[in-house]
Amino acid sequence: MNDTARQGPASPSQSIRARALLVADDEPQIRLAVRTTLQEMADRVLEAATGAEAMKVAAAEEPDLVILDLGLPDVPGIDVCRAIRRWATMPIVVLSARHSEQEKVLLLDAGADDYVTKPFGTEELAARVHAQLRRARLQGTPTTTLLSVGDLSIDLPKRAVSRCGSPIHLTPTEWSILATLVGRLGRTLTHRQIYDAVWGRPFGNPQQYLRVYVTNLRRKIEADPAQPRIIVTEPGVGYRAEL
Repeated sequence: MNDTARQGPASPSQSIRARALLVADDEPQIRLAVRTTLQEMADRVLEAATGAEAMKVAAAEEPDLVILDLGLPDVPGIDVCRAIRRWATMPIVVLSARHSEQEKVLLLDAGADDYVTKPFGTEELAARVHAQLRRARLQGTPTTTLLSVGDLSIDLPKRAVSRCGSPIHLTPTEWSILATLVGRLGRTLTHRQIYDAVWGRPFGNPQQYLRVYVTNLRRKIEADPAQPRIIVTEPGVGYRAEL
């Protein structure tokens, strides 16, 4: 479990409060558990027991975040995710009992922002939801143009990175990878999503290309490249930026 998850639900509820959250799951006990866990983080926790209901409520209420079960009885969760993503940008956190890396890739490519496997701990779920709400909040404010972690600063408009005021030289490709990840703070991007954003080619091996460039990028920006804290690996899936 990462540092964010270890914070537990108390810290999230104190710092970010949502107007509304939507929980879509066909199991009443799961909806109850999620609602109880997250009720201090939102004015309202909405519920849906089917995919059709989830899409209807999401369109009508425009919640700040959707928690979506994959095993809905009428519409596959991944199709619900794609449908919501066609018109909405709110974070989508998927719940599933399935664990395969390929499924995670498909879900992220379909527009999901995070993935929590069942059975899940309430602290982990609260931390994941908080992280996504925080990411969405940051992306909607000017503070996303100048970011810092420890003694490292990232200035997006100036395309500049520095440590303690000293410039760090990045190649154009390294910068593109960093900007792509930082632009979606806390969200895991698949190898293909990053590759398409940076290279825009229909050919090549995304995972192989990225492994080389991310290794070099970590050497330049991480305090300890062997234990990266800024560019985090999601094994078999992709990378995410944590600031």
